[in-house]
Order: sequence, then C-alpha cells, then structure tokens
Amino acid sequence: MDQLTVSGIMEVMKEFFPSNTSVAVSDHEKFIYYQPSRLVDLHIRAGEPIKEGSVTQQALKEKHQVSTYIDSDVYGIPYYAMSVPIFDNNEVTGAITTIYPAKPSPISRNVLTIKAEDRWYPIPYSDVVYLESEGRKTKVQAHSGTGYHKLNLTELEFMLPDDSFIRVHRSYIVNVNYIQEIQPDSHSTFLLIMKDRTKIPVTQTYTSAFRKALNY
Repeated sequence: MDQLTVSGIMEVMKEFFPSNTSVAVSDHEKFIYYQPSRLVDLHIRAGEPIKEGSVTQQALKEKHQVSTYIDSDVYGIPYYAMSVPIFDNNEVTGAITTIYPAKPSPISRNVLTIKAEDRWYPIPYSDVVYLESEGRKTKVQAHSGTGYHKLNLTELEFMLPDDSFIRVHRSYIVNVNYIQEIQPDSHSTFLLIMKDRTKIPVTQTYTSAFRKALNY
C-alpha cells in the first residue's frame, strides 16, 4: 500500500481515534504515514526507519497488539501508545500506532457508568460481558442489561484492567470471565461463545495476544 493510499484512508479513519492523538502507520521496517496531534509530536517522517524500543517495533516483533509507556530515550519525549500489527497471509506487514500525550484519566476503579434511555447506571466491571464499538460510542453488554458509554472502544481499551478484559476484534473487547467456549472458525481465527450465547470472532490481529492472555 503506497503512502498516498494510506493518507487517504487515515483521513477517513481519524474521526474514530481519540482526540489529541497522533497516528503513525508503518510497513515492516519504516513509517509510511504520520499525523501529529496538537499535544504530542514525535517528529516522525515518512520513510524514517522504525526505532528500536518504540511501541511500533515491539508490536511488529511480538506480532500482537502492544499498549505501553515509552520513556524519552526513544524519541526525546515520553509518551503512551498502542500499536496493532497488520497481517497479510499470516505475515506481519506493518502496524498502526496511536500515540497519546499522557495516560488517559483512569475510569472509576470498579465500575463503568452507562446510559440506557434517559438514565445512567453504574455497572461493576465484574458484570460486564463484552463491549462493542458503535461509531464514536461503545455498547456495553452487561449481565444486568445493555447501555452505552460515551468513550469509544480504543479509549476504553487503554483504561480497562487487562487481567479481565482483552480486545479480540476491532469492534469487540470481551471479559474473559464470561467466555464459555473457544471454537475454531473458518471466517476468523477463533469464535468465542460467551456465557450469554453471543458469538464473537477473534481475528488474526489479536490472536497472539489472546492466546498469551489465556495461556494456551
């Protein structure tokens, strides 16, 4: 995919990223697109090689999504970032990286507050079955009901405790405590059968991190 094509796609996609977020796209060895935000700029240039120790390099090397803090040794300023590898026929061909000026403010330690109709309900983390992206908002499916959170899936992923929640698809985060079965699937790598009988795919981008999190 050439730089012009990537730039066009990212112009369309940027509305789905949290505000004040820089976005970088790379192939397996260099960056091919970079859009800084007003609050953080790593001064990456198209054609520049990927630096050792960067979150992009980690995602390409480990072949799964990486969300972490990077100190100033790499780009001169500290930052938080999330990088997701891009696959083509089981080979990692690049990565999309979102860069934050600071770690997002944490959500309340034990609850998500969701809106249903004209009311708000605090839902304990332990009651959340899965989260599904719906545009700029997130549908929260809980054991006790369904509602919406104002943050998008990427923002919530960065904040939710990773001992219970894991992203398995660009549109889904699941609570691993509500997984009933893991099945092979021809349309994705795995198919999760949740305890409420919802079927959720695990796509290739997230397979490695998913297997590692569930120790199999």
